Amino acid sequence: MGLLEATSMAVGIIIGSSIFSLIGVGAQLAGRDLPLAFALSSLAAAFVAYNYAKLGRTYISNAGPIEFILRGLGDNLYTGVASFMLWFIYVSSLALFARTFAGYFLALLEVQLSPLNMSLVMAIVVSFFVALNFKGSKTVGKAETAIVVAKLGILLLFVAIGLLTVKPGYLMPDFSLCKLEGTLFASTLFFLSYTGFGLITNASENIEEPEKNVPRAIYLSLVIVTLVYVSVSIVAIGNLPIDELIRAKEYALAEAAKPFLGEFGFVLVSLGALISVSSAINASVYGGANVAYSLAKKGELPEVFERKTWFGETEGLYITGVLGLIMALTLNLEGVAAVTSSSFIIIYIGVILSHYKLADATGASRAVIVASLTIVLSILAVLLYHQYISNPSSFYTIIASYLVASFGEYAYRKKTKRVFKERVRGLL
Repeated sequence: MGLLEATSMAVGIIIGSSIFSLIGVGAQLAGRDLPLAFALSSLAAAFVAYNYAKLGRTYISNAGPIEFILRGLGDNLYTGVASFMLWFIYVSSLALFARTFAGYFLALLEVQLSPLNMSLVMAIVVSFFVALNFKGSKTVGKAETAIVVAKLGILLLFVAIGLLTVKPGYLMPDFSLCKLEGTLFASTLFFLSYTGFGLITNASENIEEPEKNVPRAIYLSLVIVTLVYVSVSIVAIGNLPIDELIRAKEYALAEAAKPFLGEFGFVLVSLGALISVSSAINASVYGGANVAYSLAKKGELPEVFERKTWFGETEGLYITGVLGLIMALTLNLEGVAAVTSSSFIIIYIGVILSHYKLADATGASRAVIVASLTIVLSILAVLLYHQYISNPSSFYTIIASYLVASFGEYAYRKKTKRVFKERVRGLL
């Protein structure tokens, strides 16, 4: 794939994971400071993107961040835990997207968002995309660029018209201590909104001229998504009172289109959300499969996760789909987002520490690398604290996932004597 396709892939999964999924949750936490929360999380993501861009152009491997960690920190328990968490990210992302799809779908049909209705829709949509992925990567990626263009077109229409009807009073920032804390908490959740650029490194072996196009695609996708997020959040809170936005939390962006586009806007944005989230579910299932396959070749995951075995032994794909559905059914939107974000952070810590050791090879600034690590550790601390006091179930899910990954990796490593092997197409 070229630069356009790689960027489209990243933009597709990034936008699917936040604007449609979390804007209602963000409004509940940050209020009128919602655009600031998006801007803060984008700034933090830029530091992480710097590390991925430098490493991604130097080490070309579909194992992505696991290759980086292996080269920097070596083959150890942390490397195995990070590889498990990388796969788990796609499981939790699948849960986030399934909940979002169900919320917009039921609202569009004017059906009550009851737990039973939500559960039924989530089960159907996850099952559909798991089945679709049996057809392979060609089917999965065939229409991704067209899907990205369609949903960006809807969002740009939303922004272009919505900016004309914004009520300035709705946009006045609230710098009270309570809202500043909420904005900080929201930015930690939105941090995951920008993390789709990492998917580029997991496809680097399939990208033309990866030495140039991997970093370009990372930075380009981050810039595009930041502009979209901030603009859309301004229009959303500028046209709809915060309490109404919060009340429609499961389908907030569609509700925000009503004041200036009426029912047509509600339907249009809902359809855009369904298209966007569908492509994100598609990318998550395929992305998780692609990563698991790459890791399986190293011996990290059981062989049932290898893509080539799915046609005869389908356990790997089933496990990914079933675990994603279970998480969607048991946690709310904020909880799923927190689990996903915290899983990403474990990967980021390893990548950044590795990059510090590999800085001479990549030509990176160690000062920027240290700043990146400080920011990521701060985000993790704030995220865990907020979930502990406001959403205990997600806090304990986060801790449990860390413990399961650690003990599982320790037992598997001890039993199989498996070691990781470096896998790159070429070292520059």
